[in-house]
Amino acid sequence: MLFNSVVFIFLFLPITVAGYFFLARFGRRPALGWLISASLFFYAWWSVAFLPLLLGSILFNYGMSELIGRTQRPRLQNAFLTLAIVVDLGALAYYKYLFAIVQTLNAHLGLSMHFDEIALPIGISFFTFTQIGYLLDVKQGMTEERGFLSYIMFVTFFPHLVAGPILHNREMMPQYADEKTYRVSASNISIGLALLVMGLAKKTLLADPHSAAVASGFAHTGALSAGEAWHVVLSYSLQLYFDFSGYSDMAIGLARIFNVTFPVNFNSPFKSTSIIEYWQRWHITLTNYLNLYLYNPIAMKVSRWRMERDLDVSRKALATPGGFAAMVLFPTFATMGIAGVWHGAGLQFLIFGLMHATYLSINNAWRVYRAPAKKATKGQPEPAWKRPVKVLLTYLSVVIAVIFFRAPSTEAALQMLSAMLGANGLGSFGGASFSRAELLVMLLSYFIIWGLPNTQQILVQHAPVLEKVTAGRPAWLQWKPTAAWAAGLGVLAACAILATGGTSEFLYFQF
Repeated sequence: MLFNSVVFIFLFLPITVAGYFFLARFGRRPALGWLISASLFFYAWWSVAFLPLLLGSILFNYGMSELIGRTQRPRLQNAFLTLAIVVDLGALAYYKYLFAIVQTLNAHLGLSMHFDEIALPIGISFFTFTQIGYLLDVKQGMTEERGFLSYIMFVTFFPHLVAGPILHNREMMPQYADEKTYRVSASNISIGLALLVMGLAKKTLLADPHSAAVASGFAHTGALSAGEAWHVVLSYSLQLYFDFSGYSDMAIGLARIFNVTFPVNFNSPFKSTSIIEYWQRWHITLTNYLNLYLYNPIAMKVSRWRMERDLDVSRKALATPGGFAAMVLFPTFATMGIAGVWHGAGLQFLIFGLMHATYLSINNAWRVYRAPAKKATKGQPEPAWKRPVKVLLTYLSVVIAVIFFRAPSTEAALQMLSAMLGANGLGSFGGASFSRAELLVMLLSYFIIWGLPNTQQILVQHAPVLEKVTAGRPAWLQWKPTAAWAAGLGVLAACAILATGGTSEFLYFQF
């Protein structure tokens, strides 16, 4: 079931909201039970066959979390944690990577192993990562609320189940235990609906119009002129941007209708002036997850290894080739390589991750080795031209890497890069198939990205997310519960819903 489908908007959502607040009058448990049941129905709508996998994963991980939390023996805790993580990652590897691994071995080693392609259970990466994070937190004693119903709600709550955001138990479990979560709030419903409408409009009016040109272009990478290739790649960057931005807004808005506040997951990443800043703004909950559970532990192990050998771990050591390689390059490439593979089994996803690892390493090296020069100019205003140049350079770096993210294979990605460099002739931007409507959508998209505040900033006065939001400009674009805003959002909702015919899935659903 898609957030941008008629059956979701006009049937599933109204029935779920009405049932939730009706049953909340009889207590927290009936309301939780209803919302959990609705979330499982939402998941089963895709394929009933994978519902047992989700339920089995929840029962297994909750049971292991109880074993980890109740034992007082560190070695036994570690054994339980290791077993749980191995089982979780084993299931993920079976469904997501085994077929690709077998195909690769057959192709490169001349083997003839037969293994049928397995349908990928939707959301398996997200509910697996969510539960592994929970297990690690239990091991560290970082869980406050460990009730079974709250745990099931934490994993299955439909606004985040299939494509995130990746939630942290300390942020969410207390909300599910709070009695205020189960009372009708006209304010939260209004805020939630505003977010839902804006997210839906991004998806249907700004992301989906690019889908045909993108699909056709990446299916014929070897035949594109330079102009056509740039048109396709820029279009995909905009499609992915507004698709994920729209999904994130809709997820936050849907949760808010049920009095649940999600963390921010998307914060104008194309306004970033560096790749480090980009990853602080794009898929923020994934970045936080990778930092907390992967990058930081690796970096800490490297630091301990160096200290055991009397090697310096100070900032001064970062400026040495060995220190920089050990304390920055190694954890960065390990983390981003895994992040790339998490998105898909093909070699192109690993290359995507390693490209961003390279970008991040260059960015970190610039910060480390430019520090003395920056101190000398501290307090001086930055020239006006520098910021837009930084933004454009960051955007173009992301655009080049995203080719590997979208291409069906590494070969197709390399063909696209060659086409962009003119291997098949220069041509015109977009070619004969590039309509004025597409150009208008593209120009409007860039204006919205770089000229307007984002959704969180529009709702800044109403704390739309858990984090503090900085107000944007112009101030008159800050949402208020007024008749004018209601009318404007009503028109926007009508346009967005009318554009849902033949809409596509959200792009992150495939991960």
